[in-house]
Amino acid sequence: MADGHALVLGGGGVAGIAWMTGLLLGLAEAGQDIAGAGTVIGTSAGANVAAQLGSGLPLQELYARQVDPALQSRELMAVVDWVKFAADLEPYMAGASTLVEQLRNFGRFALDADTVPEPDRIAVIESRLPSREWPVTPTKLTAVDCVSGELAIFDASSGVSLVEAVASSSAVPGIWPPVTIGGRRYMDGGVRSADNADLAAGAGRVIVISPLGLDSPLPTPMPLREVLAGLREGGATVTLISPDEASLTAIGTNALDPATRVPAATAGRAQGRAGLPAAF
Repeated sequence: MADGHALVLGGGGVAGIAWMTGLLLGLAEAGQDIAGAGTVIGTSAGANVAAQLGSGLPLQELYARQVDPALQSRELMAVVDWVKFAADLEPYMAGASTLVEQLRNFGRFALDADTVPEPDRIAVIESRLPSREWPVTPTKLTAVDCVSGELAIFDASSGVSLVEAVASSSAVPGIWPPVTIGGRRYMDGGVRSADNADLAAGAGRVIVISPLGLDSPLPTPMPLREVLAGLREGGATVTLISPDEASLTAIGTNALDPATRVPAATAGRAQGRAGLPAAF
């Protein structure tokens, strides 16, 4: 019998962090505070939001950290040519027939890429987090082992620091460096799935906040539409929240651009104030 309430927070760059933060505040202002889930599952941008929610700061203060320049975290600018990115990745993915093979090849791409130094990226992640302590609410943050291609799920019992867990979950291959934990290298959990909503199986109610939505522009071996259908078949009531038109415009074409934070957070707050959509 499915039970409990799971909140799934998906990937989507710094714009996604800002949008989800604004959305959660707007929902709370509309009388629908969903941040107090029994379990929180975070991937990439969602791992950052999950850690921030677990810091103990109220949503209003987390929102201020997105829109007030004096409170914003220090970010590194990333300009991504997605056509070149796809061309560079293509030879790595040739011949991969299984999910694990695909992820291993993605891992080789991540390890070979010329990126900023790992300590510089770790410092950025650390500056985003109001607390270095793992949340009291059960929180699962996803990453993928670059060599084995296996999914890693970090939580408070993993013996991994919160900063390392968030950084590994946010290590977009080819853009940010893989993160070293226990002698192994980890990359963004979004290479498996932008949301990893399948990890919410068993919960009676699942709310998925997905900056990339059902029609993600990024290729994925686990399409969100199919995953949500599977959760429903397992007995869960599923609600999906993805950006509305105003939020999509605010996020723009480069979700990794720190300049998107203010417009994305503002649009997310407005969208949240309209309330939760109907169950998927």
